[in-house]
Amino acid sequence: MKTTKIMQGPSRRQFLAACAGCPAMAMCASQVAGAAPPVKIPEEKARIRLVFTHIPPEKPTWPYQGYDYEGRKKELTARLRQSCPNVEFLPATAHNADEARKLLEGDSEVDGYLVYMVGIWTGAGMAIASAGKPTLFVNDLYAGCGEFLTAYARARRQGLRVAGVTSSRWDDVVQAVRAFETLKKLKSSVILDVTERPLPADAKAITEVFGTAVERIGAEEINAAYQKADRKEAEKWASAWIKGAAKVVEPTREEIGKSGAMYVAMRDLMAQRKAQAITVDCLNLFYGGKLPAYPCLGFFQLNDDGLVGACEADLQSTITMLVMTYLTGRPGYISDPVIDTAKRQIIYAHCVAPSKVYGPNGPRNPYHIRSHSEDRKGAAVRSLLPVGQITSTLKFAPGRRQVIFHQARAVANVEEDKACRTKLAAEVQDPFKLLAEWDRWGWHRVTFYGDLRQPVETIAGLLGFEVVIEG
Repeated sequence: MKTTKIMQGPSRRQFLAACAGCPAMAMCASQVAGAAPPVKIPEEKARIRLVFTHIPPEKPTWPYQGYDYEGRKKELTARLRQSCPNVEFLPATAHNADEARKLLEGDSEVDGYLVYMVGIWTGAGMAIASAGKPTLFVNDLYAGCGEFLTAYARARRQGLRVAGVTSSRWDDVVQAVRAFETLKKLKSSVILDVTERPLPADAKAITEVFGTAVERIGAEEINAAYQKADRKEAEKWASAWIKGAAKVVEPTREEIGKSGAMYVAMRDLMAQRKAQAITVDCLNLFYGGKLPAYPCLGFFQLNDDGLVGACEADLQSTITMLVMTYLTGRPGYISDPVIDTAKRQIIYAHCVAPSKVYGPNGPRNPYHIRSHSEDRKGAAVRSLLPVGQITSTLKFAPGRRQVIFHQARAVANVEEDKACRTKLAAEVQDPFKLLAEWDRWGWHRVTFYGDLRQPVETIAGLLGFEVVIEG
């Protein structure tokens, strides 16, 4: 078994600069032929009540007596509007719980609350959180600390839909506020589930929790789309994938062209149904002779372009990818992990992985075009993923209102003929702890590049989810 090391990833600053345009990325950035209608991301702005909480300035308390609350509130409002242009902020002030409750009476149309604690001991934050809407507590350091710490802990213990940020890094505040954008987009999004099986309970739970519609498409419909797919465009995609690959191993040009037609078919269906994500019961359909080509290369392209293509009709992984793509601008990588306790490693293995792990505007890592590993047919991807970077691996379970989460450091691309084509090895702190949750969560996990603990905690808090830490 060999391992291959690939490039280091960009710095946090480089990633944030690249992601500045993430909300606009999803007009399907890299259309080779430009003939098909674009797949669009919802663009509605989230309406957020921005509530500054503090007591009158003449009273002695943190930050200090006579503090210029008005100047600080103007400064923060301006920074938020500049940093989060896709959020409509409605500023207000609450000096106490009664004033907070009066704000709630007229806020039936807002999507959530940002409680910015610039002072302490108002009781306003808990009054707002208790109303049940998604609420983000932000601590203005050395000003709101005491009330933030006690109110956040109490709200989470009570199971309220609350997230919190207490950080000197402005980017952390911005990332947390963008969770409201994510929730807004999810309510107008659609997942296509291509399968011959009835929709599972996860489909209903996804709609109830996220507001995202799940629509079932049978083999007959995707095959009809495949037959109608523009073959010239399919060939252009096949040529682009071959040209971009470091090497092509097993698949013929004809097989890759079939993958191009399957990609065009999936994208056409997504545009027709106004969907942002598609998942295909690929193994059952292909093994059963009901799918003319694997969707792997199409998923690869969708994920590189800021949309979602997900394997095996796995709806939990699909909604996880959609949430995190909206939230961070980065694609997810579904895997069937292997755990090697001798090396303290988890190896994320699958036949689909993106080549732009930092988002559509980020760098591309090398990839190989291979056959699908298990049956040695069709065309799939071995992506040689960046090493030396922290990865965050997770999956949302909307029916249980939980998200499972662990982190690791990518160390190598494993070259091993057994199992799936892409194999990213990553070092974990406690590989034995990682053995504990697979019966409840299944074999799949979804891996994203970067230390994404804060955004995961934020979106989980706003949804009222428990974060289960493994590994």
